[in-house]
Amino acid sequence: MSFINNVVSWFLKKRISQIEYFKKHPVEAQNNTLMELIRVARYTEWGKKHGFANLTSYQMFRDRVPLQDYEDVKPYIDRLLKGEQNILWPTDIQWFAKSSGTTSDRSKFIPISQEALSNCHYKASKDVLSIYCNNNPASRIFDGKGLIMGGSHKVSEFNNRAYFGDLSAVLLQNAPPLGEFFRTPDLSLALLDNWEEKLDKIAHATYPKNVTSISGVPSLNLVLLKRVLEITGRNNILEVWPKLELFIHGGVSFSPYRNQFEKIIPSPDMHYMETYNASEGFFGIQDEPGADEMLLMLDYGIFYEFIPMDEYDRPEPRAIPLAEVDTDTNYAMVISTNAGLWRYLIGDTIRFTGTSPYRIKISGRTKSFINAFGEEVIVDNTDSALQTASQETGAIISEYTAAPIYLGDKQSAAHQYIIEFEKEPSDLERFTNILDERMKALNSDYEAKRSANLMLKKPRITMVPQQTFFKWMKSKGKIGGQHKVPRLFNDRKYVDDILSFLKKNS
Repeated sequence: MSFINNVVSWFLKKRISQIEYFKKHPVEAQNNTLMELIRVARYTEWGKKHGFANLTSYQMFRDRVPLQDYEDVKPYIDRLLKGEQNILWPTDIQWFAKSSGTTSDRSKFIPISQEALSNCHYKASKDVLSIYCNNNPASRIFDGKGLIMGGSHKVSEFNNRAYFGDLSAVLLQNAPPLGEFFRTPDLSLALLDNWEEKLDKIAHATYPKNVTSISGVPSLNLVLLKRVLEITGRNNILEVWPKLELFIHGGVSFSPYRNQFEKIIPSPDMHYMETYNASEGFFGIQDEPGADEMLLMLDYGIFYEFIPMDEYDRPEPRAIPLAEVDTDTNYAMVISTNAGLWRYLIGDTIRFTGTSPYRIKISGRTKSFINAFGEEVIVDNTDSALQTASQETGAIISEYTAAPIYLGDKQSAAHQYIIEFEKEPSDLERFTNILDERMKALNSDYEAKRSANLMLKKPRITMVPQQTFFKWMKSKGKIGGQHKVPRLFNDRKYVDDILSFLKKNS
């Protein structure tokens, strides 16, 4: 084992004692986090408005500060984008993570403070490696390079004081210089905006390197690995990178991709670690090898609250602190952060698998969605796009549902729409093209994944006879006003069930 690998591994393992502390004292750690956030932000515009200067308990904080979603906080963010400061957080906010939008906006811009970079995102990146090295003392991960693909949006300028980009692009742009030593490719390639060019150049630049780890979204990395094999003519990735030992993944469920990764990286010694990170913060790390859960990280400058999903749609839903949660309940996650998001609903739902320590699984979204490839498509997107396609082709849609088609050896990744038409379109191909183009216009993440057909192919439309959805729902005993056809689903459960039902009853 090299000297550098020994030194870096030893340094990272020193963090383990701090992680063990918040695992043993979670409520204390979270209370300290909340009080520190309130103290630091007490003289901001937001802090003055909500009386942070004399807040002394969580109960007071919960009573004074309303729950927020992006629409609520957007007016403040718009001012930050124009260069105003000390609004939500006292230190200058110059960086914004661009992600898919809401009903009224094509994109969201999430503020990222220097504290969020240093004490959350970068701290979490080091923690992933700390936990991995602690679990795998014989690891030689630092003898080689970590392959990290940048985001789908390059860093751009709003004005001379505000910059935005995909979260991964923002993190790479601001990364400490030491990170460059252990990472590949270089920044100029990692931040390329054209996906077709980027994929090819990264594959060519990295295959000669000694890559020991890979990080990123499973779907994007799978495409990259297949391109590396095409270029090198090798049968599997271990013939290119024989010392590869770790894939750090997040963003979407890994389950549909595991078999493909195990096929392309045929080694029993290959390790996979799940992480839970988002533009708003870094929340969880898989700390036990092989476990299907993640440790909730409690000292990143994020204070957590949770809304039971059976109360979520109430006019004033009840949020509870960490100490009051239980296992096997679906919760909407609420965060207050060191970038000035206060009691912010991020749209994810989680379920606790344990409370000593607190471990979680991502269970879904508070709204119907498809996010199999990082595209973050919501119902508002598909409703609008289908309406446009129908208007321009004379179609009338009775019912629809959509789900991902996963990338496989014999099929390309795409979205499949099961549509019951009251009146079929005059030209189905034109209908599909309009749907696709409208989706790109509505959702920047979908547009990025569709770029040059590299990740997502054009949507596939499956027309079904009239009354199909009614008969299918009836077969499930779900006829009535409270039962609705699921518009979007992040796996193929409903789509495959409908197609199977149709086949049996045709």
